[in-house]
Amino acid sequence: MKIGIVGTGTMGTGIAQVAARAGHQVFLYDARPEVGQKALAHIAQALQKEIEKGRMIATEADALMQRIAWIDALEKMRPCNWVIEAIVEDLVAKKAVFTALEEIVSTDCILATNTSSLSVSAIAASCRRPERVLGIHFFNPVPVMQLVELIPAVQTAADLIDPIKEELLRWNKIPVIAKDTPGFIVNRIARPYYTEALRMLDEGIADCATIDLAMTSLGGFRMGPFLLMDFIGHDVNFRVTEGLYQSCYQEPRYRPSFSQKRLFEAGYWGKKTGRGFYDYSKNLPVASADQTLLQQIFKRILLMLINEAADAQYWKIASPEDLDLAMTKGMNFPKGLLQWADEWGIEACVRGLDELYSHYHEERYRCSMGLRKKVRN
Repeated sequence: MKIGIVGTGTMGTGIAQVAARAGHQVFLYDARPEVGQKALAHIAQALQKEIEKGRMIATEADALMQRIAWIDALEKMRPCNWVIEAIVEDLVAKKAVFTALEEIVSTDCILATNTSSLSVSAIAASCRRPERVLGIHFFNPVPVMQLVELIPAVQTAADLIDPIKEELLRWNKIPVIAKDTPGFIVNRIARPYYTEALRMLDEGIADCATIDLAMTSLGGFRMGPFLLMDFIGHDVNFRVTEGLYQSCYQEPRYRPSFSQKRLFEAGYWGKKTGRGFYDYSKNLPVASADQTLLQQIFKRILLMLINEAADAQYWKIASPEDLDLAMTKGMNFPKGLLQWADEWGIEACVRGLDELYSHYHEERYRCSMGLRKKVRN
């Protein structure tokens, strides 16, 4: 099978590497011709690291590179069976790519977008045959992260998803199916990990290091929310939060924080710039807090995460199994949030959320009907 990749940023080159490793011929294209050799060099460098770590032998890497071809014109995508677009998150730009592709590829070629936040249905609407368009959202770094979100547009043919899911399994990926709603699964359900931590920081309940410590020491999370935001970069994380907030008609749970906005505006984007919530030119601060405060922090953030997962289940964003799988494989959470809710007890979760709502009297803390229905049942 021939796979086309449009866009040679981190995501595009990662997808190309994975597709080629699965044995496919890959055509790599970018509107900026000067980046072609850089993209191929980036992939070769990544493969060299795989060789050094003993995960690949040199002959395998050479064969893989032979399966990736840089093309200098979109028209050379003509023989492709799939084309995956991985350009900038801009709806107008993506629509233009899909409109152009449809004039080039065969009528049975599958067209996919790697968008993490835009409406797949809106992108599909740019095509005369929108039934062959869907979202295939990979996670960064693509060669490492197994999760892939499959997002059918409202126009996508019903019989398209299962064959694509089977093919992605052959790519050693774990596909989950998500409704075409803002944030899909991971970017939606993970949002309280950041927004509730920011809310507590803004309230003066605890500092960044203490909140991070609560989530790593008590919850078993690999990174606390502030270290994770710095790692992702505020140029990315803030924009996703703001986009989700606007796309969901100013849903209070997703309201951005001015603390993060100011870092974004100042260019303090986290580890990539040397400064974010933490200053990476210095040793990171060591938190010291009593267990009562740490427990309060952990409980509050986890309750909001559980509430978000239950709400996604209630609105049928994905199956319960895929919701939990997405968070463990896409966010490296120590366990699925719906599983966590069952272990804590649904009634205890509802009671905890109602206590937060009673304290703040804000819609942000309203308990999902998904949790309340479970109690009633």
